[in-house]
Amino acid sequence: MKLLHVIASMDPKLGGVSQAVRTTIAGLAELGIHNEVVSLDASGSPVDPFPLHAVGPGYGPWSYSPKLLPWLLDNFARFDSVLLHGLWLYNGYALRKALHRFQAQQAAAGSEIIPVPKLFVMPHGMLDPYFQRATGRKLKAWRNQLYWQLVEGAVVNEAAGVLFTCETERLLAREPFAPYRPHQELVVGLGVEPPPCDTPAMRVAFAAKCPALQNRPYLLFLSRIHDKKGVELLIQAYAHLRIHMAASTIPLTKPAPVLVIAGPGLETAYGQQMQRLAAELPEASVLFPGMLTGEAKWGAFYGCEAFVLPSHQENFGIAVVEALACSKPVLVSNQVNIWREIVAMNGGLAEDDTLPGTQRLLEGWCELAEHEKQVMSERAQATYRMHFAVGPAAAKMAAVLY
Repeated sequence: MKLLHVIASMDPKLGGVSQAVRTTIAGLAELGIHNEVVSLDASGSPVDPFPLHAVGPGYGPWSYSPKLLPWLLDNFARFDSVLLHGLWLYNGYALRKALHRFQAQQAAAGSEIIPVPKLFVMPHGMLDPYFQRATGRKLKAWRNQLYWQLVEGAVVNEAAGVLFTCETERLLAREPFAPYRPHQELVVGLGVEPPPCDTPAMRVAFAAKCPALQNRPYLLFLSRIHDKKGVELLIQAYAHLRIHMAASTIPLTKPAPVLVIAGPGLETAYGQQMQRLAAELPEASVLFPGMLTGEAKWGAFYGCEAFVLPSHQENFGIAVVEALACSKPVLVSNQVNIWREIVAMNGGLAEDDTLPGTQRLLEGWCELAEHEKQVMSERAQATYRMHFAVGPAAAKMAAVLY
């Protein structure tokens, strides 16, 4: 089987969708499925083990590229299925238009007809009602409603199936738009590749990126520095934790861990605001090493006490699963759609995406006895193996695509 993945960008700095595509491809390749990617990037990555066709750059907020539609028409005949990753951009519009043209061309060809590849859509949380309700998104919410009526509703409703990473995502997708009548709603999961084994070189690489840490225990946030991720809640809750510890109102056996906030976005207005907020705390208690990759990233995971993400909306949370795979408990909001699986397995804690909720997350972790933290670490790894390993998710997706 040959599968074409269509995505706006494979740049890892733009979020988790590109990484989800890479891990999905790795799992499907193990099952003998040939994968290729077409994106609106200006250039491809020389290190990806699959063909990546960059037909960009995409222009403007719609990421329009005049090269995409002709490329699709020229290459559809090579694929059995096409999987659109994400919504709201030109690639979805161009894909539907190209499929209609290709179907018309093949119908006109008569006996020489080539089967039209089946279209599947994987929204990666982009049908979550959060984006229609969030404060400050009224204009974008109105735009999305209009765009759904004109373009996106047809893309979703005409697809052979809509693929979801978890049951919560599937249910939430039914809320914000109408008409919403997909032919199939299919929960296929999303596997995350197991991490490389912990090595001293990883700790050294992370220490080089975060020298002010100086081997102190720390909690790790690793994601985009963005208001959706609840970074301001985390910093405020951490400040509250330190005050309570200083007043001895929480039964703690050791000092508060350092808070490491790693990820791209420090140069944005929000990122600058978060750094100013952290500067009000004692020196070197909140550290911003920037985006971490490779050994430095895994060193950060393996060295932390726990991973924390008080996000206001998280469809899946690849970094959350990576932490679980490294046997690290995760402290998340209940707006991270996989929180139920995590809590049920005792792989971490979950609370509301509010300041009191985030305070309870941090205080709840610090109140645990050492043996309780150790048990939770063991359950974190078990949570990964049961729910988020690559093999089972790839098998589910392959069964759907065939």
